[in-house]
Amino acid sequence: MTNTTEEKKFRSGFVVIVGRPNAGKSTLLNHYAGQKIAIVTSKPQTTRNRIQGIVNVPDAQVVFVDTPGLHKADSALGRQMMREVAAALEGVDLLLLMVDATQSGRGPDEFVLQRARNFEGPVILALNKVDRLPRPKLLPLIASYANAYEFAAVVPISALKGDGLEELIEEIVKRLPEGEAHFPEEQVTDQPERFLAAEIIREKAVDLTYHEVPHALAVIVDKYEETPKILKIHATLYVERDAQKKILIGSKGEMLKRVGTQARKELEKLLGSKIYLELYVKVAPGWRDNPQKVRELDWHVQLEELAAEGEKEEFDLGDEE
Repeated sequence: MTNTTEEKKFRSGFVVIVGRPNAGKSTLLNHYAGQKIAIVTSKPQTTRNRIQGIVNVPDAQVVFVDTPGLHKADSALGRQMMREVAAALEGVDLLLLMVDATQSGRGPDEFVLQRARNFEGPVILALNKVDRLPRPKLLPLIASYANAYEFAAVVPISALKGDGLEELIEEIVKRLPEGEAHFPEEQVTDQPERFLAAEIIREKAVDLTYHEVPHALAVIVDKYEETPKILKIHATLYVERDAQKKILIGSKGEMLKRVGTQARKELEKLLGSKIYLELYVKVAPGWRDNPQKVRELDWHVQLEELAAEGEKEEFDLGDEE
């Protein structure tokens, strides 16, 4: 008897996630990866770098590339973030456009749609946060986007609750090219643990602070030392003004202590190791408008410097007090 069942071929490819700040891109990436690899806060423009999350499903490997939220850049940092988006779009197999359905009351977001129009390849639209949208408004919203652009698929989802994510990954996989996996099955991200530590520290500081501090904040891990019994991490939190530094440190150091405690606990859980965490705060005046300092804070650049010079004890951007 002849077997007419066609053998399913393995598929793999790169999928870039693009959308406005707070559209839920990092939440989606973390859900698929099964662990936190991108920080998530309620404050906009949290993601500043491209972050790859590697997801293995039956007969496929999907490499998601999370990107900074699309916005009109008005600083060196903002321009660097938009360059990260542009770089992420080069050479990928599929564009996943993510839209916050609750923010689409006036119809399709033309600023976001322009990225789809400039992309040469399939584009899938994920309408996120549909659990917060009254059902009578969902179908007209889907229709308005379908009329604005010919998407390969439109999938309503809730990245936070997990609704629709199986359907979304199925739509993605069937449009990826056939080919072998790009990464080992056990690998979940391309970012080093050193960078993940810096991002977790920044996440906690962003969540706990207010006013302009979250946007003026950058974190660099100066020392990352693994010993048989404990992982030692020394990190510097950079802000732009003395007033921001005072907020971040808090009365008698209480705020910085809270940041450190929350970050240490989450890192111990993520990395499976006991951690000694020491934090410093420095002022780097106007770093967001200084292209050189923005570049120095990019983790890709930090890795290049470490590779070239060996383990570097400190990336000094400002005056410590």
